[in-house]
Formats: sequence, C-alpha cells, structure tokens
Amino acid sequence: MVEIVRLPVLRDNYVFLLIEPAGSRAAVVDPAVAEPVAALLQHRGLELTVVLQTHHHHDHIGGTPELLARWPGTEVWAASSDQTRIPFQTRGLAGGDQLELFGRPVEVLSIPGHTSDHIAYYLPATAQEGAELFCGDTLFGGGCGRIFEGTPAQMLASLEQLAALPASTRVWCAHEYTETNLRFAITQDSENQALAERFELVKHQRALGEATIPSSIGLELATNPFLRCRQPALQMVSGAVDGADVLAEIRRRKDVF
Repeated sequence: MVEIVRLPVLRDNYVFLLIEPAGSRAAVVDPAVAEPVAALLQHRGLELTVVLQTHHHHDHIGGTPELLARWPGTEVWAASSDQTRIPFQTRGLAGGDQLELFGRPVEVLSIPGHTSDHIAYYLPATAQEGAELFCGDTLFGGGCGRIFEGTPAQMLASLEQLAALPASTRVWCAHEYTETNLRFAITQDSENQALAERFELVKHQRALGEATIPSSIGLELATNPFLRCRQPALQMVSGAVDGADVLAEIRRRKDVF
C-alpha cells in the first residue's frame, strides 16, 4: 500500500508525502518548505520523483525549487493553465487527465474557486487501498477556501464535484483549520447534531495536539456548511435559495468571523 505521511509545517500547513510500497521512491504534495521534506526523505533513504502541486500560492510551492535542486530529476505535476505562476512544472495537467503514481491510478480534477487554476488529485479505491483526495485549499475540514480568483458558482461546482466522490474517500486538505471552521459552522447550522458532535471531538483532538486531517467526504457532507448549501436549514439562515448565493453569503460571513 502507498504510505501517506503528514508533515505539519509553517503555522498550520500540511505537506503530504506518498511513499512507494516496498520501494525507494516518494512523491510530495504542495511542499510549502523544503527542509522537513528533505530531512524525512534522507532519513528514510528515499528518492523524490514527483511533486504534485494543487495551485500556485507560495505556501504550496515555496519549497519546490529547493527540492528540485536536491533531486533534479523530479517531475513536477501542475495545472498547465498555471504555467506562468508555476514555471518549474514539467507535466502540465488539466481536469480529466488520468495518471499513475506508484502503481495507483490518479485522476486530475479541475476545482476552480480559490484560484482560477486549482486542481486536485484523486486516487480511486483499489482492491487493497481506500480512496484518497488531495484537494489543496478548496475543501477544508468543516470549511472551504477563500474565493480569491473564482466565483461562488465556480466554488460551488468544485465543492459539489468533490462531494460526489465516494463517502469513504479520505480528504487530505492543506491546512489545520478544522476547529476554527467548525466554530463558525455551528453559527450557521446550529441544529445539526452531527456538526455539534464533531466540534466537541475536534476541540478535544486539538487540545491534545492531534491532527484532524484526514477527514472524509461522508463526514464533510454531514457537517460542512459549504457542502450543504442546498439544504433548507442553510438556505433559511443565509436568506438565499440558489446554492451559489447561499455559498456566497456564508463565505462572506466566514471571511469576517
């Protein structure tokens, strides 16, 4: 099975390493900084062969140039439409592309909203392994990314694309924002018992210094207001009916929470 290692870096970022089963190769998702990644690779005697970039923000690509200097044969996967902002990419991708990584199929999903060229990497379940989603800053535990370059309609479509994945899919998002997100979510979806229970659990986890990532698609569907924009409760509290309008209003409130 492909091993996934979660590395906390900076203030609240996560970098993810995918390690080849019984092999010596590794891939890294959104290396904000290089040194913790390089240290782990060297400690375990691994060769970096692929960098997977979800979008161009510096806290996702900042460590890539230094990693490429240490492992110059490494491929860099990124959105071909974002070549200007991720100029070191070696394999330009678009939504619908099919790839393979260490024997596992990888599907590229186009999920604009946070940025105009944001992509995600989805590893469907196999007979031996569950489904995995690396979604950068589009979907978070209990929340979604700020809409910097896209529109609420684009963000809603992107989130609904992710929501349609199997409920058991593990969600590896790039920041530890879950407690703050759920504290806001409670104010918008106050009658949601599953949300209340998750919030209590997450507060306990964070008090112990535990990570709340990965989440799952099923858990997000039950508790994340940004995946529930078509639910009557969220329509009522937002004062809107159209899903994109609901999302826009909830996101506006979250921005100033």
